[in-house]
Amino acid sequence: MTKLFITGATGYIGGDALYTVANTYPDLEITALVRNSDKGAKVASQYAKIRLVYGNLDSSDLLTKESAAADIVLHCADCDHLGAAEAIVAGLAQSQNKSYLIHTSGTGVLSFQDFEEGTYGVAREKEYNDWDGIGEVTSIPDTALHRNVDKIVLAANKTSGGTVHSAIVCPPCIYGPGRGPDNKRSVQVYEMARATLERHKGFVIEEGVNRWTESHVQDLSEIYLALVTAALSPDGGKATWDDKGYYFTESGAFSWGEIGQKIAKVALDKKLINSAEVDHLSKDEADKLLPWGSYLWGTNSRCKASRANKLFGWTPKQTSLVDLLPEIVEEEARKLKLKLGHAAYAAGENNPYIPAQNEE
Repeated sequence: MTKLFITGATGYIGGDALYTVANTYPDLEITALVRNSDKGAKVASQYAKIRLVYGNLDSSDLLTKESAAADIVLHCADCDHLGAAEAIVAGLAQSQNKSYLIHTSGTGVLSFQDFEEGTYGVAREKEYNDWDGIGEVTSIPDTALHRNVDKIVLAANKTSGGTVHSAIVCPPCIYGPGRGPDNKRSVQVYEMARATLERHKGFVIEEGVNRWTESHVQDLSEIYLALVTAALSPDGGKATWDDKGYYFTESGAFSWGEIGQKIAKVALDKKLINSAEVDHLSKDEADKLLPWGSYLWGTNSRCKASRANKLFGWTPKQTSLVDLLPEIVEEEARKLKLKLGHAAYAAGENNPYIPAQNEE
């Protein structure tokens, strides 16, 4: 029986990937790394057959041992943990047979020029393509975010003497409801909505004309599934592995200024704030709202996902980010214990809605 080892099973991306893979291949022998018994109980309640091992990404010996026992490793935890990537590759390299590593990175790797030049909220036209421009994608500057770990994964086939075959899945701004056993919420857009509600006004970073690409988490999971399917097939299936095994996952592009303005408009329509105007914040002001906020909302990260479409016929099918913004704003309002109409109530208007914390 084929064995799969997964990290990040209780996370947002990993949890949804696990949902897709486990439900498609119920006979896979899956082992999940979890940090503690509370996390383990959440996985066990959804997947009774999954074997649990307890540790974290610093548990190098455990990661190596479990990777050595696996045919496929689906690494969806911290993409910047160098030691974990090294331990996983070392474990997979011990196998006498072909083994596969499917690693999660992120398109923040493409934002290096904004970091180098200290620019936020500006427009950049450069778009990276994982098919026609794969050489450029896999050789960006070593100063880029995630790059040090990406290099470990890209080189896994050579460092293992040809035993390990690797692929990197590189998601952009992820959104949509996750289907995993624990965290079902993303960060970038959700935190912008939360901050807008908390400060009672929308915002963008500087000019707000910087652009990212988007991907619904459930569309993203279809790429993990396609790669697992390929790993289960003779000779690696339809997938590209190793030094060209790099997969962007976008379904379109947007400017963060547009998103900030739309969040404010949605919040106003729902009477959660009193104005659709937005503030133009500096890097430091953004970072006070959320650590790394200037990066999350102020940089450029533009790419084209050609490889998954050409090899697997991958076509995004889920709701767009803009169309899902009303649900995202409502979700963040509930988390903040606000109710629709709260802004008008707080302003002293005669409004039937009241803050949810005043209710039984």
